[in-house]
Amino acid sequence: MSVIADFPAYPGWAGVRSAEVIEPGEQGRARMVRFELAVGMLSDRFVLGYEWHGDERVHWKLAEQGALLSQMSGAYILADRDTGTEVTFELTVGIRIPVMDALRRRAEQAVIDFALSGLKSRAEAVAGSSPD
Repeated sequence: MSVIADFPAYPGWAGVRSAEVIEPGEQGRARMVRFELAVGMLSDRFVLGYEWHGDERVHWKLAEQGALLSQMSGAYILADRDTGTEVTFELTVGIRIPVMDALRRRAEQAVIDFALSGLKSRAEAVAGSSPD
């Protein structure tokens, strides 16, 4: 969960140009974060609000719409397993541009795949650099 809560590191692994904590919360975990997203020719700025539940889960929802994003909500749910941590990623996105459902689902799946692989790589890198 510490990797997920480290918003300044997001540009290195989460596919965003910037992530700025604009409202800190309890235990050093952000309540509101402004993101700048740039994917190909598309760019957007938006704010997500976070609700933390210990080290087990975090939920977010769109607190300030962007030019393209009209809705976003999601969660990371973590569960300890013998071989490591199982991560479940939930995501719902609404955009202002009309898009066919099949294309929207494909784009959502690409975002999910990218987020999970980026999270895995970042968590492994952080774990590898931590003293035992």
